[in-house]
Amino acid sequence: MTVEELTVLVRQHLRSVWALEILLHLRGQPGRIWSTAKLVSELRATTALVENTLENLERSGLIAPNDGGYSFQPASPLLDEFCEELAFVYRERPVALINLISAPSDQIKSLGDAFKLTGSGR
Repeated sequence: MTVEELTVLVRQHLRSVWALEILLHLRGQPGRIWSTAKLVSELRATTALVENTLENLERSGLIAPNDGGYSFQPASPLLDEFCEELAFVYRERPVALINLISAPSDQIKSLGDAFKLTGSGR
């Protein structure tokens, strides 16, 4: 995945750093079904924030509802690869990723350049 593709997908699917945190939390235990209450407790977030974020991640095809909760279940191989890249970049360059998620659209080009630590092949 290129830096440009990653940047586009981040801007398209992650509306907040909370979305990143919740997505990576679910990805960390892919077979587990997470209730909203459990995520609120573990992440120390508000119920409204977690519910809203889960709805957005579901609409994006990154997670799926499952037995009264949610589980990590990307809707396509591209979204699965995107999540893998996110986890890698968050480990290697967390501030650059947080800045990308938080930046206004006009700053995206310069922040995208900050990701060029790895290119598309690790």
